[in-house]
Amino acid sequence: MPIQIGSKPESHFGDPIGLLTDCHRRIERFLGVLAVVAEQARGGALDEEQRRALDTALRYFREAAPKHTADEEETLFPRMRRMESDQMRAVLARVDALEQDHKRADQAHAEVDGLGTKWLRSGTLPEADAERLRALLAGLRSLYAAHIEVEEGEVFPAAARCLRAGERKTAGEEMAARRGFATR
Repeated sequence: MPIQIGSKPESHFGDPIGLLTDCHRRIERFLGVLAVVAEQARGGALDEEQRRALDTALRYFREAAPKHTADEEETLFPRMRRMESDQMRAVLARVDALEQDHKRADQAHAEVDGLGTKWLRSGTLPEADAERLRALLAGLRSLYAAHIEVEEGEVFPAAARCLRAGERKTAGEEMAARRGFATR
């Protein structure tokens, strides 16, 4: 068994709440990459490392991050909505706002992707576009910080307490299928 120093090992589909939390770390990491590249290069020519980092982070938000949103909106939140408890009703009031955050983030990511793709294609980004990109990324970082705090501080713990083992297993299987993996 490998030795893990520092962060915890990645979760697996048998632990869907842990997997969602791991996704948050990737979101934060890739958003940080975008912000660093945007701040360092400021729309100028990208060196090879910056180009690769920008391309990888844009691809993450284009391809992988939507699966995380679907994990929450199609797998976790519906299960929580079916639970009948005062504790869950209080948490569900927060879920509606989280889904609105997802919509705002999707719109901002679409614009970030357009600007980033333009930058990769043309080699530089006009000053106004570079400024817009930095503003979008700052807004996303703020949105995600508050969003993740609510999910990890309230929603995920409530789900972990209330979801039965069979529901967690089915949720993990849905998440695996969304990524093209079989869990059986």
